[in-house]
Amino acid sequence: MRSAFRVTAVVGLLCGLVSAVAHAQRPVEEQGRALAEEHCSRCHAIGLEDQSQLPSAPPLRELPKRYPVENLAEAFAEGIVTAHPAMPQFTFEPPQIAALLSYIDSLEKK
Repeated sequence: MRSAFRVTAVVGLLCGLVSAVAHAQRPVEEQGRALAEEHCSRCHAIGLEDQSQLPSAPPLRELPKRYPVENLAEAFAEGIVTAHPAMPQFTFEPPQIAALLSYIDSLEKK
């Protein structure tokens, strides 16, 4: 019984490690897309052709046309605040900012 428990525990630990390594090795753009999906998609279109759920929320693919993408880094670091109250305030850590900006930038290039 104990050996079965140990095997199960080891398998669980290995699965967790494999998942963590796979996550760390995901391309930055994929990490950025995951962040956009989690934090932005309820209002903004995050893909190349989808429509924003909230009509006043610009698709992320349009942001590079409106702003230099690198200028968005400070806004993401300090917390995005907009003129309309429906936009929640987000604050991201530097690796998240890099990933999200990489994803947004990639949309313009596709």
